[in-house]
Amino acid sequence: MHIHILGICGTFMGGIAAIARESGHRVTGCDQDVYPPMSTQLESQGIELIAGYSPEQIQLQPDIFVIGNVITRGNPLMEEILNRNLPYISGPQWLSENILGTRWVLAVAGTHGKTTTSSMLAWILEYAGLNPGFLIGGIPENFGISARIGNMPLSAQASSLSSADISPFFVIEADEYDTAFFDKRSKFVHYHPRTAILNNLEFDHADIFPDLVAIERQFHHFVRIIPNNGLIVANRNDKNVERVLKQGCWTPIEAFGIEAGWHSRPQKNNAMDIFLTKTHQGCLHWDLLGEHNRMNALAALIAARHAGVPVKTGIAALVQFKNVKRRMEMRGIINGITVYDDFAHHPTAIRTTLNGLRTHAGKQRIIAILEPRSNTMKMGVWKDSLADSLMGADQVYCFTRDSQWAKAAMTPLGSKVHCYDDLHQLVQNISAITRPGDHILVMSNGGFGGIHEKILSTLRQG
Repeated sequence: MHIHILGICGTFMGGIAAIARESGHRVTGCDQDVYPPMSTQLESQGIELIAGYSPEQIQLQPDIFVIGNVITRGNPLMEEILNRNLPYISGPQWLSENILGTRWVLAVAGTHGKTTTSSMLAWILEYAGLNPGFLIGGIPENFGISARIGNMPLSAQASSLSSADISPFFVIEADEYDTAFFDKRSKFVHYHPRTAILNNLEFDHADIFPDLVAIERQFHHFVRIIPNNGLIVANRNDKNVERVLKQGCWTPIEAFGIEAGWHSRPQKNNAMDIFLTKTHQGCLHWDLLGEHNRMNALAALIAARHAGVPVKTGIAALVQFKNVKRRMEMRGIINGITVYDDFAHHPTAIRTTLNGLRTHAGKQRIIAILEPRSNTMKMGVWKDSLADSLMGADQVYCFTRDSQWAKAAMTPLGSKVHCYDDLHQLVQNISAITRPGDHILVMSNGGFGGIHEKILSTLRQG
């Protein structure tokens, strides 16, 4: 089959492209911005990329067009597809019908921690020899790729791949964002998991959800399709998750985050003791920071246990877990100054990331740099809570070019906040005030103009 993917350079759609190619399909695709690293990653897999959405692409005559949720009405190629009544499908539905149907799907849902928890879970299954397939919204450093079909023999040709060659397990990051312009359901309702993690739930994605109740309704739809021979791994310390489950649940639940279920107790040097009620299950010694990562680990261990991996094996796997790119990723140390990159773009994620770094940094200075870039951020939804989430930093720099509301929202931080509309000036001023021992934490859900390398380059120049 030949599939042509619209919006192929997004992490999710790029993952679908890689899996489809690995499954033996011919894959082509287009996007408005075709550039490295995704463009080079896809091209290295034999996937032809086209810049832009010219209507002439229908001349490729694919069997079906797979539509990413970045595509809207008015897109010239999409309009031509509709006018000619050509076959099309959303990315999540294509994945469900062509890849997930016969698999034991382990889906990780929640406002925060989906990418990290999915990566942990995939790595535990890999360590246990189960060779899972996965599609994750980031690049787990243990794998170096964001997606794969799972357990394809090196000697086999993709065209000869059979069900016997494929691991039954597939880990997927289950996003609540909408599926496509023609399917406003959350992506995760397409995945039909046997094992599902509900990590946490807060209001987000204000561009598509009017309020928290609307998001909870989508999570309830997700819960309604999990079979009664499956498992829901639920954070029972989250009142919003509890509210979703009270709407109706037909699946066994294993609780974490409470004393009556799975929980952890931090020890020295980032170690954590793991308990099921009062029974000690083991001690995890690792390098990850923060309570949020301890919760992520618990969820991953429980889900892997449902797939047959003993907890002690899961703990041994997490000792070797290398996290995900852009999740507290250390980008470099220059003159004793450490620069980190993190994906945090929600007040809760900002606060927990800073708290984790503070545990590591102690009394050393933390300089937080924030780009309010997400659609929800740009709409000013978090204007009343953003400053409070940044209180744990010693100095705060905010890039306000596209979010002018942030200047007023930052005033509670007083003299420690600095707002800039010019990225070059922001980099120069940060570099001028840093000193050995400082920790510079950059937070954005985008590329932020390559600010990490710009800061490191300026620091090298002294």
